[in-house]
Amino acid sequence: MIFGKLLSGRLLYNARQLGVLISKLLIVLSLFFVLPYLQINPANAVAKTTPVLKVGFLYVGPINDWGWTHAQEEGRLYVQNALKDKVETSYVESIYESAEAERVIERMIAQGCKLIFATSYGYLEPVLRVSARHPDVTFMQLSRNGDKKNVGGYFFLNGESLYLAGVAAGRMTKTNILGFVGSHPVPSILQAINAFALGAQSVNPKARVKVVWTNTWIDPATEVEAAKGLIDSGIDILAFDQSDSLPIVKTAEKAGIKIIGCYFDTHEFAPKQWLTGGNLNWGPFYAKTCQQILDHTWKSGFYKCDLANGTVDIAAFGPSVPNAVRKEVLDLKEKIKTGQLVVFAGPLKDAQGKLRMQAGKKPDIEWISKMNFFVPGIDGNLPKMPEN
Repeated sequence: MIFGKLLSGRLLYNARQLGVLISKLLIVLSLFFVLPYLQINPANAVAKTTPVLKVGFLYVGPINDWGWTHAQEEGRLYVQNALKDKVETSYVESIYESAEAERVIERMIAQGCKLIFATSYGYLEPVLRVSARHPDVTFMQLSRNGDKKNVGGYFFLNGESLYLAGVAAGRMTKTNILGFVGSHPVPSILQAINAFALGAQSVNPKARVKVVWTNTWIDPATEVEAAKGLIDSGIDILAFDQSDSLPIVKTAEKAGIKIIGCYFDTHEFAPKQWLTGGNLNWGPFYAKTCQQILDHTWKSGFYKCDLANGTVDIAAFGPSVPNAVRKEVLDLKEKIKTGQLVVFAGPLKDAQGKLRMQAGKKPDIEWISKMNFFVPGIDGNLPKMPEN
């Protein structure tokens, strides 16, 4: 009987050991089959936990304005296509530079936006108020330096493209009288007008520029009236800096006046009178900024957007521009890109003869962003600039 008990105890022990061995074998087999799948597909798990960066764009005009806002919208679409599911972009158009902008920005933040591009000069004040309430949101303010930890600025040197357009205009004018319709007397517009005049005078010292202000970013009727007034005064080439393009471009085409475009290439709307103009490509700069936010490498600062980094460019030449003028303009474009030619390099005087840039000195974007004067050769009133 004792032998029987020992035998049954040993069998029970062996059965337990066998159960333990089977359990361990099952664990090993499960790891053998599951681990390779986890190693092959790590990105799947990461994608589910990586948050999407929501980016908001605030526009002063409609996206179909064929000008300023149209170019901004092209930039947003570039970002969405380039960064794909890393970002989710949205926009609100036709927002005045007022308390309305502040309400729209708050709504963007409530919807989850962590990066907001404020794409018009007058948005800075609303941006500064909102940014103080939301230190976890990054803001990029156009044309002005926010100078806050979560507020950066970016300034586009549209003067570079308008200088080149001025060279073409200076070569092709017959009356030596050029016209310019300006929106607001703020630094970003003054750099365009001054650069246009300097470009024209660099090849034609007799060239002068007549300026008329509309005091609005977008008002087709006012813009057309200003353009017609300049045409009636005897100009033979017209340039402008308004958010929308077509009212002035079509007016010049109909009147038989050569036209210089602004912000977006609209040569198809002036097949006979188009010369060239500015053309903006915001996409790469916006995508780079978004990637910096994703990588946690973004730093507040005042960023430059110019010919060298591809944000600023000139539009196509019209059929009436001679090959020699085209070559001259394109050669100068390369000199600007490489730094051999600097628009507003010293010595530079204003229309009253005051020295604004010393000989041998070159301007930075802080200097250009505070421009408040006309260069010589410009005829027109310069209203007092809004406080910056």
